[in-house]
Amino acid sequence: MLNRHARGFFTGLFSPLARFLLRVGVSPDAVTVVGTAGVVLGALILYPLGQLWWGSLLIAVFALSDVVDGIMAREQGRSGPWGNFLDSTLDRLADGAIFVGVAIWFFTGGGNSAIAIASLACLVLGMVVSYARAKAESLGFYANVGIAERAERLISVLLVTGLTGLGLPPVVLLVTLVMLAAATAVTVVQRMAAVREQAMADVDGGTPA
Repeated sequence: MLNRHARGFFTGLFSPLARFLLRVGVSPDAVTVVGTAGVVLGALILYPLGQLWWGSLLIAVFALSDVVDGIMAREQGRSGPWGNFLDSTLDRLADGAIFVGVAIWFFTGGGNSAIAIASLACLVLGMVVSYARAKAESLGFYANVGIAERAERLISVLLVTGLTGLGLPPVVLLVTLVMLAAATAVTVVQRMAAVREQAMADVDGGTPA
């Protein structure tokens, strides 16, 4: 739901920038790569240094490239398998860097191993969510269901991590990550259940009378 409501707003906001980049010869793939690089550098350099606010701000800015490259591809009429593959693959890299960066800081200077462990749990479960959908679609099933999709996960962790850097009690970040991990685990189960239901329906439908 969040994705659908936000997409129209951000498309209108960033369409002029996307058209400008196309006019000066920048490709959608270049924006995807640069955006991911910015997220990874922000997460793996600023977060481990304890710069949670500035790290979150930088990551949020570069994460918007995910919107810009999509607009550019549509403007060019080039939305296709390669762009989708590149975008999805680099999204996994960016997501991993964010949660690893949080974990590094709280295992070291942050001095809160519970937050670090919760962050790594979010990382692992988030990867399973993405894999479950990809594997399901490769088998011809639909698995785009669940209560904790990527946008919700990222907005939650970036917002609360950034505010923690401004003085929000770390326990709020811990609770957020634990709830996020739980919601992500539920999403894994929901996707498995959805695929199982479709698979069983195919078996039943193909069984001779």
